[in-house]
Amino acid sequence: MVRVMFVCHGNICRSPMAEFILKRMVAEAGLEDQFEIASSATSTEEIWNGVGNPVYAPARNELNRHGISCEGKRAVQLKRSDYDHYDYLIGMDAQNIRNMERITGRQGGKIHTLLEFCGSDASIADPWYTGEFERTYRDIVRGCTAFLKYLRTAGEIE
Repeated sequence: MVRVMFVCHGNICRSPMAEFILKRMVAEAGLEDQFEIASSATSTEEIWNGVGNPVYAPARNELNRHGISCEGKRAVQLKRSDYDHYDYLIGMDAQNIRNMERITGRQGGKIHTLLEFCGSDASIADPWYTGEFERTYRDIVRGCTAFLKYLRTAGEIE
């Protein structure tokens, strides 16, 4: 079982997009039983009185355009214990990585950026600020495709 936690600032755009894109890819490959996939935030900005906001409408709409549902997903915050539970904690940018390391109390190891699996140190641009949800979708697909290839090459999945 490969346990993956995608992480971004608020858990309403990039990380839930990555969660549901990877879930779709894994389902299409018939590998659902080999994965646990989730997403979380480094902040609590989208969580009020313990209840997270749903995926931001334009991010949800971009997923829907590709036939991917994120129904029921609400923002949650990354916890220190997530480092022990998940095999991969994948952030979208360098600020996410710094915050993930602060929250988990760990550096490196299981913590990666998504595009690192493509051999790039680039960030997944935050569409909350850029408005470019289609570009973010494409970059996440590219990162998730490379991540699955990495896992196959490493012998972690069939």
